[in-house]
Amino acid sequence: MTTVYQEKDTLAPPPAERKNIFGWMLKNLFNSWYNSILTIVAAYIIFVLVRGVAGWVVTKARWEVVPANYRLFLVGQYPSMIPGQEDFIWRVWLAVYLLAAITGLAWGIWVKKREFVSWVVLLFPPLVGSSPYVTNVGLKLVGKLYGVTDVYQFPGFSAKAWALMWGLSATGLAFWALGRAFGRRLARFAVTMLLLYFPLAILIIGGFGEQGWFQAIPTRFWGGLLLSLILTIVGIVMSFPLGVLLALGRQSKLPILHSLSVVYIEFIRGVPLISLLFMAQVMLPLFLPPNVVIDRVLRAMVAIIMFAAAYLAENVRGGLQAIPQGQYEAAYAIGLSGFQTMTYIILPQALRTVIPVLVSQFIALFKDTTLVAIVGLLDLLGIAQGVIANPKYIGTQREVFTFISVFYFVFTYAMSYASRRLEKALGVGER
Repeated sequence: MTTVYQEKDTLAPPPAERKNIFGWMLKNLFNSWYNSILTIVAAYIIFVLVRGVAGWVVTKARWEVVPANYRLFLVGQYPSMIPGQEDFIWRVWLAVYLLAAITGLAWGIWVKKREFVSWVVLLFPPLVGSSPYVTNVGLKLVGKLYGVTDVYQFPGFSAKAWALMWGLSATGLAFWALGRAFGRRLARFAVTMLLLYFPLAILIIGGFGEQGWFQAIPTRFWGGLLLSLILTIVGIVMSFPLGVLLALGRQSKLPILHSLSVVYIEFIRGVPLISLLFMAQVMLPLFLPPNVVIDRVLRAMVAIIMFAAAYLAENVRGGLQAIPQGQYEAAYAIGLSGFQTMTYIILPQALRTVIPVLVSQFIALFKDTTLVAIVGLLDLLGIAQGVIANPKYIGTQREVFTFISVFYFVFTYAMSYASRRLEKALGVGER
């Protein structure tokens, strides 16, 4: 009897390549003489750059500008800068706690595996609270290498801030346990809360009425990271359905619908985002009656939505064109209408195909929101420009922009990681 062995199961890599860092380096970095030379040159350049940056961080940087403006970077002037009013920062914390609860509940219901990322998400608030102490230890170690003893030390967070950060983790953990305990029985409630969270958060932060705990906070007081995230989320959420409809309109056989979609897409894609922002902020009020005033933040949101929708429409159209004609014919053969075919057969496959492109566009949109600083809105970049314009902090451009770049890196990397996990879960590129 002949035994057939599966090559995938029986053959193992050479010993030098089995979970061995030296084997990996030999295979990828020193597998030929020219790769070895390139590796050595690249390592030397990296060493020089790291040494120079580390020296600046320890010996020359004026980091006191960062802790002195923590709150300004995060929420701008919201809300304690309102003359004669109390501090409404608790409303921002309420929105964040609500997000922690919904995230924990959804994680407990749908994510069954205990993964490293789940612990990172759970412990993220305490890790942020510990960041000044960890940074101080690193600065001291680098300072010893350079022979510097007087190294700047970041002040830690207050006891109240520490308690609030640990409370975020406790809230997420409690609702995670609730989701694990009741499972699918809370699935509908979790989906409803996920859909309602953003409008509810806007209502909590923006407020309503003239007095009381939830009195309206004018958008001119919104700023910093808070405004950047709001502009990004509104742009993503609202541009997605509009972009899908434009893509379907461009694929439509109705001449009027097709022509209108083409004109809109090509016109918007033919102008930069900054021109749309200037039109919304400067030109639009000229065409409105004197007694009609549209909020500046709302005008910026509309410009961002229009811009993002045009590019998203072309991405979705590429996904629609990637679906074979046989899918349409098979759907019609089993009696599905055109609407049912597009809703249940074609569009899900098209969107699944273009997930990487869509996430790349959303990441670019998050970074493009910095353009609103040019038209007078104080997002994270606008706050940074305001801080370095303060005579007290003149000459701290590198410190300030290094700090805000950390925020952009964290959020863009999180979006990229979520995209990869979604692609893996849906099997994009595998089947």
